[in-house]
Amino acid sequence: MLRQYRLRDYRFRLVCYVFAITIIGILVIGSAEKSVQDQQIFGMVLGTVAMVVISLIDYNWVLKFYWLIYAFNLLLLLLVETPLGDGANGAVRWLNLGGFRFQPSELCKLCLILFFAKFFEKYKDILNTWKILGLSALLFGLPAFLVVNQPDLSTTISLCVIFVTVIFAAGLSWKLIGGALVVGIPAVVVFISLIMQPDQTIVEDYQRRRILAWLNPAVYADEAYQQQNSITAIGSGQLVGKGLNNNLVTSVKNGSFIAEPQTDFIFAVAGEELGFIGCATIILLLALIVLECIQIGRRSREFSGTLICCGVAGYIGFQSFVNICVATGLMPNTGIPLPFVSYGMTSLVTLFMSIGFVLNVGLQPKKY
Repeated sequence: MLRQYRLRDYRFRLVCYVFAITIIGILVIGSAEKSVQDQQIFGMVLGTVAMVVISLIDYNWVLKFYWLIYAFNLLLLLLVETPLGDGANGAVRWLNLGGFRFQPSELCKLCLILFFAKFFEKYKDILNTWKILGLSALLFGLPAFLVVNQPDLSTTISLCVIFVTVIFAAGLSWKLIGGALVVGIPAVVVFISLIMQPDQTIVEDYQRRRILAWLNPAVYADEAYQQQNSITAIGSGQLVGKGLNNNLVTSVKNGSFIAEPQTDFIFAVAGEELGFIGCATIILLLALIVLECIQIGRRSREFSGTLICCGVAGYIGFQSFVNICVATGLMPNTGIPLPFVSYGMTSLVTLFMSIGFVLNVGLQPKKY
């Protein structure tokens, strides 16, 4: 379980990037919603402890229990369907264990990365057979179904991207990828045309209206106001922003024109109060974290280590891209948090745990 590592292999640079962006997030959260700042600080402390401990535990030992990890993940998702499940805004996505409340679908992201890292390492020589591909789809489909049933479409999409990232890194055949694109692109076009119909039953009506509001914000002003106000807030920050915790009456955030500013639209608050420089710093730090994960994965001694790093990089990179695109109006509104910046203890601790596994992979590099 524990091994002797060389201190020079510990990627302190990655740790610095993670701490820097988390501290920025805590500051912006404090400005957006002061009442939850202390909880985010506690999440950072708890996440740091988890990251350090995990980084010193041999990930190969952890992956020996990959089926237990998968079963534990399913158990947590199933418990959400029981009286232990806790809901908000019409969705039941949390577990409430005697005052301790957390979101299993966030932890599911890391559990699936670990499980499929070992699963694809074990079957990498026969990965492109229909038997393994079918089994992989089934094993992924079970937790994905439980998450989408909560309902939580945005997290389900994140899980899909993580799965696709890991299976691609595992060596999915380009012929299969090409075939999937040939079938998938027309299917997406047909899917979009179908959900645009008023009487469709494929997606919920509020999801359809979000897409329509993105395409035509003038007509669907009630649904588009969050994104339009987010764009206004980011633009009003100009180069250096209006400053954290400002009292300006011209502030979009101070006027409560941004819903959930501490979570889904935290980037809008950062844009208004920290300006272009603050936004650019956040994007740069996220990009550096993703690149560092990929670089560590390339130097991994084990194939499973490479897959873990690729999965974590895809996890952080995709959520960062979507959240920022939503805040700037480049994509329809969806509830995906900005990694390390948005408020959410479960999300933050899970991200720190993910970085802990990446750090442990970095402690076991290839020997040249």
